[in-house]
Amino acid sequence: TSQDIMDTALTLRLRQLLLLAEQRLTSLVAALGKLAGLHADLPMMARTWGQAATPTSFGAVVAGWGAPLIAHLRRLDELRPRVLQLSLFGAAGTSAALGEKSGALRKTMAQALDLHVAPDPWHSARGNIAELAGWATLVTGSLGKMGHDLGLLAQTGIEEVSFGAGGSSSTMPQKNNPVLPALLVALAGHVSALNSAIQGAMVHAHQRDGAPWMQEWLALPQICIALARSLDAANELATRITPHPNAMQQALNETGGMIFAEALSFALAHEMPRPEAVQAVKQLCQQASESGQTLESLARKAFPALESDALFSATEQLGSGPEDARRFAKRAARLEHGAAGSKGAQ
Repeated sequence: TSQDIMDTALTLRLRQLLLLAEQRLTSLVAALGKLAGLHADLPMMARTWGQAATPTSFGAVVAGWGAPLIAHLRRLDELRPRVLQLSLFGAAGTSAALGEKSGALRKTMAQALDLHVAPDPWHSARGNIAELAGWATLVTGSLGKMGHDLGLLAQTGIEEVSFGAGGSSSTMPQKNNPVLPALLVALAGHVSALNSAIQGAMVHAHQRDGAPWMQEWLALPQICIALARSLDAANELATRITPHPNAMQQALNETGGMIFAEALSFALAHEMPRPEAVQAVKQLCQQASESGQTLESLARKAFPALESDALFSATEQLGSGPEDARRFAKRAARLEHGAAGSKGAQ
């Protein structure tokens, strides 16, 4: 039937899309891996709810962008056989017109086209298309998160990163707009909205249906285009990202040492019940805010026996951040080398 022809043609084109997405994802992970490894020990402010939280490392932040992409590559390996399936089941999915050897015919045709044999008709069972749209939403969502973070880190007053020339203003010569990060955010929202249409198109009537199939025609091409463009923009952006250590250190300093409040409360919890330690540090933080003194100076006065040098050192309070960054960098390098080896074998 016409749907067999069109769905099979669709899978042949999706095969090219998934190959392109895999190549661009692998390249992006490699670029982020190099960036994470290079700056594994660079201290910066971690922010939760937009507020100063604790120290982290820039390498760990980059690893936070890149690690989900490795997971998306694993998901791609898993979904590819389910997406790239031959459709050859006839008008009502019964293969009646194909005769007794319809199964053998499907197998032969799938081999000729290098597709997988679908175990069941999928004229009205569109889980493979919905899964692909969901995967594209995951990928563009992760890239949108990276873009959102970069836009915030580059904004005036923070300026902890830059990424080369962006978009200039038509009237304000001093501006360098974060166009690529904004594009990643916009494409993530666009794909998410289109994904809703694809998931809604799961509801087909009877053995074949027209309207939800047409709904796929409207949404799926745009999802594929947005996915490819998002990966292209992210790759371009990843090679331009430059951290600014002085700005990062300034942000840490401007908290008056209160970014180390958690570390101080945990240290005091060894000497007193934890609720009392937390309350004591809260009081010191309030005093620091009102007096302009640093939390470190107040803590040394209040607890002179406390060994506090490491507590108020950003490089000593990075936790597993540097290790996380280096672990991601190694994973990214292995992935890159594996991809290079695969190309060589081909």
